[in-house]
Amino acid sequence: MDNVWTLVIAISIFLLINLLYYVGMRGYVQKSFGQRWLSVWGNKVYFWQSAIFASTAGTAILMYVLITYGLLPT
Repeated sequence: MDNVWTLVIAISIFLLINLLYYVGMRGYVQKSFGQRWLSVWGNKVYFWQSAIFASTAGTAILMYVLITYGLLPT
């Protein structure tokens, strides 16, 4: 049962980081490159690829810290 909760926590962290990345970067991209930049399919893929990479890295770091300090069952 501990593994299920660990997985739920990891998925929740991933989605939260992804949402924060999306909210923060979407405004920056629209200001810097214009609205049309995100309407091109290839640019959307690049944007979401970077969002998934950042979320995965952030989740791995947070899970490592939580497990290291004993805040999360192993």
